[in-house]
Amino acid sequence: MADVKLFTGTNSKYLAEKVADFYGYSLGDKTLLRFSDGEMQPIINESVRGSYVFFIQSTFAPADNLLELLLMIDTAKRASAGYITAVIPYFGYARQDRKDKPRVPISAKVIAQMLEAAGANRIMTMDFHADQIQGFFDIPVDHLKSEAIFIPYLRKEDLSNVTFASPDVGGVKRARTYAKYFARDLVICDKYRKRANEIAGMTVIGEVKDADVILVDDIVDTAGTLCRAADIIMEKGARSVRAMCTHPVLSGSAYENIEKSRIAEIIICDTIPLKKKSKKIKVLSTAKLFARAIRNTHENRSISALFVEG
Repeated sequence: MADVKLFTGTNSKYLAEKVADFYGYSLGDKTLLRFSDGEMQPIINESVRGSYVFFIQSTFAPADNLLELLLMIDTAKRASAGYITAVIPYFGYARQDRKDKPRVPISAKVIAQMLEAAGANRIMTMDFHADQIQGFFDIPVDHLKSEAIFIPYLRKEDLSNVTFASPDVGGVKRARTYAKYFARDLVICDKYRKRANEIAGMTVIGEVKDADVILVDDIVDTAGTLCRAADIIMEKGARSVRAMCTHPVLSGSAYENIEKSRIAEIIICDTIPLKKKSKKIKVLSTAKLFARAIRNTHENRSISALFVEG
């Protein structure tokens, strides 16, 4: 069986080091040179000929993270790597997965084409914004689910008074997974946007009076939706509101919004590094799950074995 080589992009090193530690390997030797105008040149300082190569890099903003990943993939391809997997804990541009208005790109499709053109043989990621993004690829996609992180965490708690909630209609399937698994009620926050990151209105569908509500989402960006949902849920008589979100984009005034909100706690994964700490934000690591997925891929074992069965 071919050797495994694990490499990291610059801004995902914090996670890749933990993945490598769980896997039992050290990260591969790589250098990133920069020209004075900002151009990047990744250099792999060891042989990868015939190897299973895994590049660990989330593609959150800025775009340099995506470009570095593409260049690393091309580097390995030209160095005769046997099989190249792009491990992308957070897949950027996934929110642009359809043409919802005239004259806009389907950016998630463009990114998929770029990764394939660069030479990736396989993609490994967690919680696409929409499951159907897998169909944008003509190569295998291992789509890991954050339920494997959050459900074991929640099992340690008393959930007898918990109601799960989706902050928008699009996330109902995600929230229903938890409600079904723990045999709890589900409510839906129906929102209307005027434009991106700006909510015009929201209503709650379902009963939340005296309940401890847990909002479930895949991405927390400005936190506007979560905070608005928490306010309305509390106004409807809930006892408390928490949230679980896989990807902590946390842009703009997100941290301030969270601190001032009625949300008691936001539980997130470490697919994107936090810009600063917050007493209201708890981080759960994805490193062990990705390490197991990488091992199963290399050993041709099932990835679905890593999913939590409802």
